[in-house]
Amino acid sequence: MGREYKGTVIKPPLDSATSGRLFKPSSKLRNKYWFETIVMVFFFWVMTVGTFLVTLSIIGYDWAFTYWWEPVNFWFWVIDLAWLIPALIFIPIWVNSFEYSVRAMSGESMPEIYVKKGIITITRKHVPFRTITNISSKTGPLDRLFGIGCVEIETAGFSGISQEGPEEKIVGIVFYEELRDFILQELRKFREPYVTGTEVSSPFEESVLRIDGTLQDEILITLQQMRDILRRMEDKMERGGM
Repeated sequence: MGREYKGTVIKPPLDSATSGRLFKPSSKLRNKYWFETIVMVFFFWVMTVGTFLVTLSIIGYDWAFTYWWEPVNFWFWVIDLAWLIPALIFIPIWVNSFEYSVRAMSGESMPEIYVKKGIITITRKHVPFRTITNISSKTGPLDRLFGIGCVEIETAGFSGISQEGPEEKIVGIVFYEELRDFILQELRKFREPYVTGTEVSSPFEESVLRIDGTLQDEILITLQQMRDILRRMEDKMERGGM
């Protein structure tokens, strides 16, 4: 009597993912990659069977189907299983190598997004909030099927003409919308005012030509931010003196 039941947590708590702690993709990302790999194998099998049947129909040797079908089918699966089984083993190891963290504005360190990927060649990338120009979430048909999504991050130095797509992605997470909204909220604190949508805008118009993807670009961004801070301080002093 009086027995209490705790509600089921559908999505992981956002606090643990936005306090600089490391978190990993959901196991659903592994299942998605498994599904894609197996579907691809069956697609190649269907293409092989179709090519085999079309070839026989053109040649007109009906007896060749019975003679050649079994060896063709046998060697197809031998060759495919030779790479399919290692791929199915490798996928969870590869997904488990992903690590993310989002450090909020605590005043103790620079707020940033951290992404680690790779097994043989390991890439660790730190994306400071001050360089972020756009944040968006993305879910494809298979992502929605497995209940996951990704957060795409674009920066000033990476969004040049020669670059396509976001600089970094946080893929395979269940709470992708909550994480996107959290980053947007932190960006509003870091750089105001904020335009509608998911594009970050500087508080004042930039009067200096920016060279994307270079050290000069980073220096110009920092100087512009210092200028904006000084202007806000002047505005506050003027309001305080009135």
